[in-house]
Amino acid sequence: MTALGRLFRTTAFKLALVFLLIFTIFAGSILGYVAFSARRLLEEQVNLTVNEEIKGLLAQFNAGGVLRLVRQIERRSNQPGSSLYLVTTAAGETLAGNISSVDSEGLLEAGSYQLYYRVLEEGEPRPHRALVETVILPGGFRLLVGRDLDETDRFHTIILRAAGWSILLILALALMGGVFVARRVLSRVDHMTETTRTIMSGDLSGRLAVTGTNDELDRLAQSLNAMLDRIGELMAGLREVSDNIAHDLKTPLTRLRNGAEEALRGGSSSESYRDALEHTIEEADDLIKIFNALLMIARAEAGNVLEGMKIEDASEIARDVVELYAPFAEEAGINLDVNANDAVPIHASRELIGQALANLVDNAIKYSSEFNNSHANHSVIVSVQQHAGRAFLMVSDHGPGIPATDMERVLERFVRLETSRTRAGSGLGLSLVAAVARLHGGTLKLEDNEPGLRAVISLPSAS
Repeated sequence: MTALGRLFRTTAFKLALVFLLIFTIFAGSILGYVAFSARRLLEEQVNLTVNEEIKGLLAQFNAGGVLRLVRQIERRSNQPGSSLYLVTTAAGETLAGNISSVDSEGLLEAGSYQLYYRVLEEGEPRPHRALVETVILPGGFRLLVGRDLDETDRFHTIILRAAGWSILLILALALMGGVFVARRVLSRVDHMTETTRTIMSGDLSGRLAVTGTNDELDRLAQSLNAMLDRIGELMAGLREVSDNIAHDLKTPLTRLRNGAEEALRGGSSSESYRDALEHTIEEADDLIKIFNALLMIARAEAGNVLEGMKIEDASEIARDVVELYAPFAEEAGINLDVNANDAVPIHASRELIGQALANLVDNAIKYSSEFNNSHANHSVIVSVQQHAGRAFLMVSDHGPGIPATDMERVLERFVRLETSRTRAGSGLGLSLVAAVARLHGGTLKLEDNEPGLRAVISLPSAS
């Protein structure tokens, strides 16, 4: 397809043609109405002039009879720019006037009408249109008075000619404007297409150009760039997750295989086989927990649980989680308290919010109980607050905390700090909490509790 053909097929050019057609019809209608109104006004003025002249001539006839009327018409006929006059007998014989030939058979009929008469111009007779009125006088005499409509016709022609040239000028300017706009839009769309082809080839670093005009194409480019940023983050996360899965699952799978192989090679009693099977089951349970966590994160990020959301009380969810973990905290020597007395409504999945809060409480209890500091305050507080249209679910502890440089990194999948490598876990707990918060239109933020860690889930309030 040629460049001109592509230009004519663009939506911008088609829209320009549609607007051009609408504007042309609108402009033509206005100009036509103006021409029609102007012509009608001029003809009304001519008709008024004719009526006034007839009144004056009738007054002359009434005062001096037909002879005085004839003399008055002869005097007026010789004046420059005079009207059309004609006086005839009942038989149609001309007595006075400046009309010698008319193209009308109803000349002697009373009333107002238009007729054509001929005037010698440069030796050639040319028909003229006139508005005349005929009056029948006593004695059968006919009086005809009229005005030439040539000036009215010329004025009407001038308006129509101006309207035609105006519409042609509008068409030309609109076509040029449509071509200019279409070329500009087509250029930007071609650039977007070229960038998307680069991205489809595997280079996710490409971004659509933003001109800064904040028009619809800029907004589209910004939205697509944000989408590409998110896709880039997901792809990077996918690669990192693949690497982490290969690294973190290789060890338990190897232990699982070695344990089974050792049991087959050295087992001599049912008791040793039983121990080997129990150890295998424990390793398998850990693997299942990891895959369940990954599955839940995937479900949360895909938004598959949106339909099951309803209005829930965040304070009630917090109290249920604290009640569930109270025995575990007591066994670990941790004082687990809840500060969630007021109802805080949120639009959420109770299962996912409960799971996210349970992960934070489990981490807080686990790390607080293993923090070897005689001055540490071994307590975990779960609180729920509402402020400025947002609900805040907070879990605070006085454990070892997380360095400020790692607070963002620990939200990624399979990320475990060096101090956590000796503890059971997969590094997916905080990732799950962050994914659940994003699903509900919220965020997860880790803060320094001085000492310890404060995890804050911020969600939109349903109130």
